[in-house]
Amino acid sequence: MANPLIAIVGRPNVGKSTFFNKVAGRKISITEDKPGVTRDRVYADCEWRGKAFSLVDTGGIELKSDDIMWRQIAQQADVAIETADVILFFTDGKEGLTSSDYDVAEKLRRSKKPVILVVNKVDDYSPDKLFEFYSLGLGEPFAVSSEHSQGIGDVLDEAVSYFEKGKTEEFESLKIAFVGKPNAGKSSLVNRLLGMDRTIVTDIAGTTRDAIDTPFERNGKKYTIIDTAGIRRKRSVEEDVEYYSVLRAFDAVRRADVCILVVDSNEGLTEQDVKIIGYVHEQGKPSVIAMNKWDLIEKDTHTVLKFEEKLKEDLKFMDYYKSVYISAKTGQRTDKLLSLAEEVYAHANFRIPTGALNDLLMDAMRISEPPSYLGRRLKMYYCSQVAVNPPVFTLFVNDDRLLHFSYARYLENVIRGAYDFSGTPIKIQVRNKKDE
Repeated sequence: MANPLIAIVGRPNVGKSTFFNKVAGRKISITEDKPGVTRDRVYADCEWRGKAFSLVDTGGIELKSDDIMWRQIAQQADVAIETADVILFFTDGKEGLTSSDYDVAEKLRRSKKPVILVVNKVDDYSPDKLFEFYSLGLGEPFAVSSEHSQGIGDVLDEAVSYFEKGKTEEFESLKIAFVGKPNAGKSSLVNRLLGMDRTIVTDIAGTTRDAIDTPFERNGKKYTIIDTAGIRRKRSVEEDVEYYSVLRAFDAVRRADVCILVVDSNEGLTEQDVKIIGYVHEQGKPSVIAMNKWDLIEKDTHTVLKFEEKLKEDLKFMDYYKSVYISAKTGQRTDKLLSLAEEVYAHANFRIPTGALNDLLMDAMRISEPPSYLGRRLKMYYCSQVAVNPPVFTLFVNDDRLLHFSYARYLENVIRGAYDFSGTPIKIQVRNKKDE
């Protein structure tokens, strides 16, 4: 399942990006003492007290401005609020409350989401500095100084305390996001699987504006299908409404359990398709590539082989891909999609027994020794699978600088050769352990 999402919102210039960078542990958002610098949402995967979450930074909200830029930033913040599990509402302890703060507070109350009130830029804490902030009606304010890393832990403690609340009421289902370029046939495919016209289908690219969730059951199993807007190249996105549709599509990838990239077989895998599946890969999601409109392709005995060779060439960075050739129009092989989604999700959640994993990698290192660097050679003490979905393997070694990416790829291929991780990325990381 996707990590919980914490969104940082507030009016401009209250220190949201500084807080984001401190928690993320690196300078991701641009910070400048000037309102409106952060315009796009920025994500970072973080962890606090053993609980993983995604943090999203947003541009400052000016609800009463007629300026087109501020309207766009407000729309973009709306998407973050809409998809967040917990909201951090930032205010400025030096400047005090403004009418904009009250406007944003009212907006957040209507969201019905958990809201934590953060009073930033409080370098010298005293209770009287927080009195006026109680008037926002959002509970007890938390005093922090993001710049000096003060009070950040208290805010995160409060935020992660919400993660388990209400989880049992969720519809427990496999969430499958259908992504791809406009007019690739995503909505037609969704309608075929659901057996009804759940989404509007036309020949006009970009009909689906939002990510639409549809829960359903098939053979006693529960699924949620997420039909998303087509993802265009950035320079092709002109309308504001389409821009935010693309943002919602990327949000759909983040919260999905499995992603199905729908490709128009007539066009073949394009540069934009590769970018979309690359984003899915970066998010660590198991995936299936559905070559749609297969009924329109003239075929001979080598047609599938030619398509597969092209996929292997274009997807060298993820040669674990799983593909299927379908037609949403005729229903050809569409019945395989749900079983394939379950299959790659199971692969993403498979755990190798520690003993078997160590025997496998130790044998691999004896068969092909790692290359030496500056007279030293990598030595592995042991390995452990520390996570699933995606599977993550940690090698405890003498010096993490000695693991060349090509050798890490070799070890990944060894793991994949012994166990079926098709359709899912896996990650190999190294940790130093002193020789005893």
